[in-house]
Amino acid sequence: MAQLYFYYSAMNAGKSTHLLQSAYNYRERGMRCVLFTAALDDRFGQGKIASRLGIHADAELFTSDTNMLDQINSSHHAEKLDCVLVDESQFLTKAQVKQLTDVVDTLGIPVLAYGIRTDFQGETFSGSAALLAWADKLIELKTICHCGKKANFVVRLDENGKAIKDGAQVDVGGNEKYESMCRKHFKELVWQ
Repeated sequence: MAQLYFYYSAMNAGKSTHLLQSAYNYRERGMRCVLFTAALDDRFGQGKIASRLGIHADAELFTSDTNMLDQINSSHHAEKLDCVLVDESQFLTKAQVKQLTDVVDTLGIPVLAYGIRTDFQGETFSGSAALLAWADKLIELKTICHCGKKANFVVRLDENGKAIKDGAQVDVGGNEKYESMCRKHFKELVWQ
């Protein structure tokens, strides 16, 4: 039975690595899967999912205008799909998450979505909020704060390493711009 899975964490917990391993496992068994990633995140090239461990794969792009159900249905009709994997799923719209529930419930294709839960101010992204509400399975991937505790927040840093408290919700970047922290250290830097 197909289900919608949401694998979530702070940054640097291995979400992309896990996604790429899942895709490999499907393909190793002769199954077909399609990978999606957000068009706005081109740090590794357009249409690329890359792990810090050095593994990568090509992916279809989605924007806020992409109809996920139509695109997946079209691909499925061309050649049977066994799984859909979505990286950077926090950037999905609420409507797109509903479309992914239709992929599961109508087409019978499992969907594995990977993303961060909250932004640099501790607020949920709309895609993450919808996935937290509607996914069949929620799986937390863990990473650690510099103090050794579980990190569940992300701090945005300026060029001097100081916490940024205001700004646009989306500002794509990696370790040069963000650091995962536990709630205590996040609060000390952002909510104080």
